[in-house]
Amino acid sequence: MALKCGIVGLPNVGKSTLFNCLSNAKAQSANFPFCTIEPNLGVITVPDERLNKLAEIVKPQNLVPTTVEIVDIAGLVKGASKGEGLGNKFLANIRETDAIIHVLRCFDDGNIVHVDGSVNPVRDKEIIDIELQLKDLENVEARMAKVARAASTGDKDAKKMQDILVRIKAALLEGNSVRSVEFEDSELPLVDELQMLTSKPILYVCNVDEASVVNGNKHVEAVRQAVAAENAEVLIIGAAIEADIAELEDPEERAMFLSDMGLDQPGVAKLITAAYRLLKLQTYFTAGVKEVRAWTIHKGYTAPEAAGVIHTDFQKGFIRAEVMKLADFLSFGSEQAVKEAGKLSVEGKEYIVQDGDIMHFRFNV
Repeated sequence: MALKCGIVGLPNVGKSTLFNCLSNAKAQSANFPFCTIEPNLGVITVPDERLNKLAEIVKPQNLVPTTVEIVDIAGLVKGASKGEGLGNKFLANIRETDAIIHVLRCFDDGNIVHVDGSVNPVRDKEIIDIELQLKDLENVEARMAKVARAASTGDKDAKKMQDILVRIKAALLEGNSVRSVEFEDSELPLVDELQMLTSKPILYVCNVDEASVVNGNKHVEAVRQAVAAENAEVLIIGAAIEADIAELEDPEERAMFLSDMGLDQPGVAKLITAAYRLLKLQTYFTAGVKEVRAWTIHKGYTAPEAAGVIHTDFQKGFIRAEVMKLADFLSFGSEQAVKEAGKLSVEGKEYIVQDGDIMHFRFNV
C-alpha cells in the first residue's frame, strides 16, 4: 500500500535536512532557496517494537517491517498558486500525496537566511495556507461552472456536488482550509474526487534548536496557538540534531547521545509514527518460520480487504481468517499454545481487523 506524505514548507526551514534523516536518499541541502527542485522520494521503515518481539519468539528467516513513502517537495513561496517560483510544479507534487507534513522554522540563527527576512512560523504557515487555499478556490470555481450546467437539468449527483462546492468555496473565502468543513459520510467520496490540496490531513513539525528540542520555545507555543482550532498534531524536532543522531551507527553511542539531549528516542521515529497515524493506517502481522511481516491497512478494513493487501486472490477467494491477539501470542509463546488456551478465533468476512492482530487466511481460488 504505497501511501505518501509530502514534506512542505518555505525555503530554508530544514525540510531537506529532515528528509535526509528519514531516508537513505540524500536530498541536496544548502543555504539558499530552491535547493530542492525535483521531489525526492524516500521509503521509510515504520518503527514497531512489536515486530521485534514477534521475531524473538518465532525466529524467522526474514523480517519485513511496514513502510511509508515520504516526498521532499521544493519550498513554496508567495505567488505559488499563480505559478511563481515554479509554483505549478510544486502544487502538482503536493496533489499527488495523501497527507502533508508542514515543517516550520522555529529557531533563530543569523547564519541561515530566511526567505522573508525574519523568523515567524505563524506567518510562514499562513503563507503556505493562503497559496494552497487560492489554488483550491481556483479549482472550485472552475468545477462549479461545469457542475452548474448539469445541475440545472435536474441531475441529482450534480446537485449534490454543487452543494459541496458551495460550502467549500465559502470556507476558502473565509480563509479556512477544506479539512475544516464537515461532510456527511456519503459526501466524502465526492470530496475526494475533487482532490483539494487543503483537504489533506496535516501534521505540523516545529524545527527547533538544540536548547528547545525537549520543551520547545516561544515560536512553538505560537504555532500551537495558531493551529489549535485545526485539531492537528504538532511535533518538536531539531533537524540538525537528528542529522547528528543519524551519523551514529553504534546503538550504545546513539542511546548515550539521546540521553544527554534528554530524549527517549530520535525525533524522526516520532515523526514516522505520527505520519502513519496521520494517514489513518494500522498494522496486522503474519508470523511464520519463513517470515514475520507487518502489513499496512487502513483503519476499518475487513478481513477480506486485509487479505487483499497480501494478494488480490486472497480477497477474491476468502473463506475465513484465523486471528490471534498479539498479547496472547507473546504471553503463551507459540501459535499452538494460543490454540490450546482457546485464544485463537476464527473470523468471517465481516470481521474488522484490529491493530496488532496476527492473522492467517484461508482462501480458495
